[in-house]
Amino acid sequence: MNRAVPFPNKIPKEKYWDYFILVARFLLGWTFLGYGYTKLVDGQFGVSEEELLTPLQDLSLFRVAWYLFDHQPFKAVVGVLQIICGSLLIINRTVIIGAFMFIPLISTILLIDLTVMHYEFKVAFAWRLSFYLLLDFLILYHYRARMQVVWNAVWDEVNTKLSYTLWAYLLLPVMAVVLDVAGIAPKILFNVIMDPSGVVKAIKDFSTIVIEKLL
Repeated sequence: MNRAVPFPNKIPKEKYWDYFILVARFLLGWTFLGYGYTKLVDGQFGVSEEELLTPLQDLSLFRVAWYLFDHQPFKAVVGVLQIICGSLLIINRTVIIGAFMFIPLISTILLIDLTVMHYEFKVAFAWRLSFYLLLDFLILYHYRARMQVVWNAVWDEVNTKLSYTLWAYLLLPVMAVVLDVAGIAPKILFNVIMDPSGVVKAIKDFSTIVIEKLL
C-alpha cells in the first residue's frame, strides 16, 4: 500500500519570497487568461438592444466605449494577446517575456478605464490594476539575474558600425522621408497593375505624397 505524502506544515523561510512570486505569476496569468477567453466568446464588451436604440448623447462614455470595443479585429486581438501573455507568465521558461508583455497591456487597459469609467469604478480599477502592475515589477525584480544580458545590451553604449561624414548625418531627415515614401510605392504600383487606366492619377497622388512629406 502506498503511503500518503504528508503536506508540509509550513514553507521553509528561504522559499517564502519564491512562493510569493509564484502566486503572483499565477494570479496575473490566470486573470489575463480569463479576460482574454471572455473577449473571444463575446462575454465582455457590447451593449444591450435598448442601449443601441438610445441616442448617443444619452449614453455614458463607458457604454459608448464598450460598444466600440465590441468590434473586430480589436476585441479578438486584445483577447488573444491577453491569453498569450497569461500563458507566458505561468510557464517557467517564458515568465520574463510574459512579464514584459504584461506592462504595455495592463497600462493601456488602466488608461482606458481611467478615461471612460465612472469615478467609483476609476478608483477601484486604478488601485487594482496598479497593484497588478506592482506585482509584475516584483516578478521582473525576482528574475533580475536572468535579465542581466538584456539589461547590459540596453544600457551599454550602442553605436553604428561605421562612421559617416557630417553631410551624411545632415541628410538623415531627407533620407528618412525617401525611405518613408518608398514604403508607399508598392501600393501605388499594385493599384496601377490592377487598374492601368489610373496611371496618371497614381502619379499625381504619388507626387502629392512626396511633396507633403518634404514639406
